[in-house]
Amino acid sequence: MTKNGIRRIATFNRTALICAAAAMALAGCNLTAEQKAAAAAKRAAPTAVVMPATKGEAAEGGLTKYPDGYPNFGAPLTAANVQMSDEQAAELQHQLTALAARRKAGALSEAEYQAKVAEMRRLAAEHGTDTLSEISK
Repeated sequence: MTKNGIRRIATFNRTALICAAAAMALAGCNLTAEQKAAAAAKRAAPTAVVMPATKGEAAEGGLTKYPDGYPNFGAPLTAANVQMSDEQAAELQHQLTALAARRKAGALSEAEYQAKVAEMRRLAAEHGTDTLSEISK
């Protein structure tokens, strides 16, 4: 073989190896439907687990109490608190979207908007203490 023929074969082999490596790299990036579903399940938010009371009777706030009145921390908690439902979240989102639309359209003055914002901030500041006092009753 000539020197020129050996170079052609070497170039062909090099190109074939590069193409094969690129094909394998690209094939490794594709996921099957099952792999995509498994990855999505790993990223999903965890679901809440409500444990039934196993020792004693469930008391207000989820804690069981001994007959002398002291709390029993041995029993699992049944739930932390009542969560906001999807309907309540959708209604709140609708109210806030309507408020923003009224402000953008000019139907709501800046003073009225600031008053609404102050009311929401006051509710956020007082909601925690009100709820805590309600829970501790």
